[in-house]
Amino acid sequence: MPATTLPDSLLLNGRRYSYAEIQEYPAHAGGEINGYEARVLDYCRQWLNGAQEFVLTTSGSTGTPQPITLRRSQLVASAERTMQHLGLGLGHRMLVCLNCEFIGGLMMLIRALEHGLHLTITEPVSNPFALLPPVAEFDFASFVPLQLRTVLEHGHAARLEQMKAILIGGAAVDRSLTQLAGTLQVPLYHTYGMTETCSHIALRRLNGPDASPYYRVLPGLHVEQDERGCLAIRGDVTNQELIQTNDLVRFAENDHHLFEWLGRADFIINSGGVKVPAEKVEQVLEITLAELNHLGRRAFVTGLPDERLGQQVTAIIEGEPLAENQWAEVADKLRQRLGRYEVPRAVLYVPTFAQTASGKLDRRSTLQHLGL
Repeated sequence: MPATTLPDSLLLNGRRYSYAEIQEYPAHAGGEINGYEARVLDYCRQWLNGAQEFVLTTSGSTGTPQPITLRRSQLVASAERTMQHLGLGLGHRMLVCLNCEFIGGLMMLIRALEHGLHLTITEPVSNPFALLPPVAEFDFASFVPLQLRTVLEHGHAARLEQMKAILIGGAAVDRSLTQLAGTLQVPLYHTYGMTETCSHIALRRLNGPDASPYYRVLPGLHVEQDERGCLAIRGDVTNQELIQTNDLVRFAENDHHLFEWLGRADFIINSGGVKVPAEKVEQVLEITLAELNHLGRRAFVTGLPDERLGQQVTAIIEGEPLAENQWAEVADKLRQRLGRYEVPRAVLYVPTFAQTASGKLDRRSTLQHLGL
């Protein structure tokens, strides 16, 4: 059972800081700390001292990063809704290994500070358990997919099983990771949300008997669709403003609190007059690569200019080029699973995908590296 006394300190990269000293001193004072530690402590100082506004930057995964001002009341509402939904609170132990300069990591800090959780923070590295003592135990954590994959591949499943809930966010979860994590008993939730909504507004169970392709909107939030079929969100986390997204969704029949994410409207490829959803093709491509023993290969799909078709559906695959016969096998499977205009007509390779500062795939920079 968790202790029921309010924590008075936190652990940051193995060093303990009392809340009193964080409140009293600038984050850069009191010992040698690196730039990331200083920024984390400064966020905590602002929160503990009652700051009413926080300026964050969007992730930049689909466009130029933009500064956004969020009110304390919005952040409090988001933290309350998540902790209530997951049954977490006073005395539980939280691991924060996301980048706290973005909304996913910042909200982890706020959840702990608002609800009395014991807070352990590490640098946002691919294997956070490498920075922690073997005896450290936690009730709650949030990972990006790369971190979850790395933690599992390094044999830390037992440490995850000690937790009450785990959030996975920041990027899509591919089939190979879902299979890798499928044996875990701890509830894994894939998040849907953004900076403008103070992190997630909906959760999708990834494992166990309740696993589902549908995200469930958290209580008290309103969602609707525009004429394109894109999701719009309103609630206390948006300061009651309607936030319009470019995310195409399909609501469950007779239940608009359940939705399936179909992809982004701005990732639609117009090929020969046919609208091809790039992210649908990407999912089929990644599944096919995994089935043909190219497990873990990351890929995305884009539309490149074509004189005849307008745009040509093109696959971009990370890593060494596949042999000609290997790609032919992949293409054959794709033709069986996709519509005629959805099958990639070309494939390009890049050694490593570019990523944003928050760890998301940066399509634009990757294509620029290819000279496209």
